[in-house]
Amino acid sequence: MRMLRRLIVTALAVPLILTAPAAAPGLPGCGERPASAAAAAATTTVWLAGDSTMANPAAACPVGWGAQFDALFTSDVVVNNLALGGRSIQTWLYEGGVTSTIGSNGECVLSSTTASARWQRVLDGMKAGDYLFIQFGINDGSTTCPRHVGTARYQQLMTMMAQTAKARGAYPVLLTPVAAITCSGSTAVKNRGFVTQTVAAGAATGSPVIDLQTLSVNHYNAVKLCPNNGDYTSGLVGQYFCSDHTHFETYGAQRIAGLVAGALRTQNIALAGHLL
Repeated sequence: MRMLRRLIVTALAVPLILTAPAAAPGLPGCGERPASAAAAAATTTVWLAGDSTMANPAAACPVGWGAQFDALFTSDVVVNNLALGGRSIQTWLYEGGVTSTIGSNGECVLSSTTASARWQRVLDGMKAGDYLFIQFGINDGSTTCPRHVGTARYQQLMTMMAQTAKARGAYPVLLTPVAAITCSGSTAVKNRGFVTQTVAAGAATGSPVIDLQTLSVNHYNAVKLCPNNGDYTSGLVGQYFCSDHTHFETYGAQRIAGLVAGALRTQNIALAGHLL
């Protein structure tokens, strides 16, 4: 009996240590999230919808400003550039569904309003807290279909895109089209349309509008890109633009991306808090 008591007392004196079982290889432990899921939840994605002046390059020139945008942000922001050259807002949204026929209302006839693959990527991937930047208005001014978009439809489609972003808890940012270089003597002048419609879409949806046309023209004047004798391949103009005076070299794309980033700060758009 004494021996039994000693064994019981000894056992009670030994501290009880409980350890959680080790996680299986490759699996998270209890209460721990997979690194990829945690990173995805913490990342803000900036979705870019636009044309060649925003698009990633397929050659040395042109280079869209969107291709230079990611480098301006901290690592918790990812820029997903879905801009594509030659697209109007309508052909970007409904690729393959916009015909070459102009209807009685002056708009290109639509055979389908099925979302394009790139718009579907936005619809599937855009989450609360993300941003959607929308900049068109260059190809939209074409007089022929499928690129032609009238002013009323342009405003309607931009409004729809902004509303779609907001419905998902994301933040739309609308931009007027960036200017090409057009000189009137020693002064660079504006040369883009759809400004009124972009501003109206912003007002209708409570979305910020970055007037990139004005910002770009003011910048061209500040760095004195005018006057120009028609040579767009040399000097400072050649550093900014491809030979067509519309699309950007890498240097010019970097400057335009910087203008957009500056507008985020001056307009107190929350994304500015993630700029380097």
